[in-house]
Amino acid sequence: MLHNPPRVSTTAPPTVPRRSRLLRHESRMAVAFITPAMALFLVFTALPAVVALFLSFTNYDILSPVRWVGLANYQRLLTDDLFRRGVLNVAFYAAMFVPLMIVLSLSLALALNRPRPGMVLFRTLFYLPAVTSSIAAATIWSWMFQKDYGVVNQALGVIGIQGPNWLASSDTAMYAIVIVTLWQGLGSNIIIYLAGLSGVPKFLYEAAALDGASPWQQFWFITVPTLRTTTFFVVFMSLVGAFQLFDQAYVMTQGGPGYATTTAVYQIYSNGFTQLRMGYASAQAVVLAIAILCVSLLSMRLNRDVTGA
Repeated sequence: MLHNPPRVSTTAPPTVPRRSRLLRHESRMAVAFITPAMALFLVFTALPAVVALFLSFTNYDILSPVRWVGLANYQRLLTDDLFRRGVLNVAFYAAMFVPLMIVLSLSLALALNRPRPGMVLFRTLFYLPAVTSSIAAATIWSWMFQKDYGVVNQALGVIGIQGPNWLASSDTAMYAIVIVTLWQGLGSNIIIYLAGLSGVPKFLYEAAALDGASPWQQFWFITVPTLRTTTFFVVFMSLVGAFQLFDQAYVMTQGGPGYATTTAVYQIYSNGFTQLRMGYASAQAVVLAIAILCVSLLSMRLNRDVTGA
């Protein structure tokens, strides 16, 4: 007696409802967590940016109706000597601040990366200025930079150096701001470099030491190339911070003396909230945003070309 062979089902098994419900629940939770952040971004970042772009084509002083002026504000920027001075001040500040930040933060990170007792305490102490209010720090440093009774000049007097009138002289005011911003920004970049150093393979140093490489050669041919991406990130963040310099210049020098510490953001504040020229201040803000965007794109391009990522 012949028996028919069993039939093999070729239909796909039904989907599991439990899995589908889990995915929908995860999607709802993701939307619930993202929605508040996106709402804050739209209300406090995207919407003000759009309004500022619109106001940059107008003449608006808050008290009178908005009047459309087209590109007049941008044309005025081309002939504004004070705006040009602010750009030069930012460039001068960045030329000092960025290299010093890289050298000091990397050097301190290398020192704090050694397995020595008390390193956790020293890391904490170096990071404390990063969580300090910039306004409070600038106020305290203003007292410390006083000519007659400031701590800085008193310390210089101990070694026989007569300290200058830091904040009242156009020759030294920007140097004082660089010192303050370095003091406050070192902690964050030290942490970034420590994270980068933790990813450097130890066997590279061991192999180099067996080959007779000196500590300097190990640093130059192993540490520096391995931290290339980290250094690009620190340079980029330092440049963006230089473009946005405001708190220290406002509290310590009010943009002076003689416009020596006037920056782009300080001019935006002065034009917008002191002289009530919101349209012109918005045009300056748009130009600053475009400059930061160009620096960001250039940094990303250089990082990709150098690292091959």
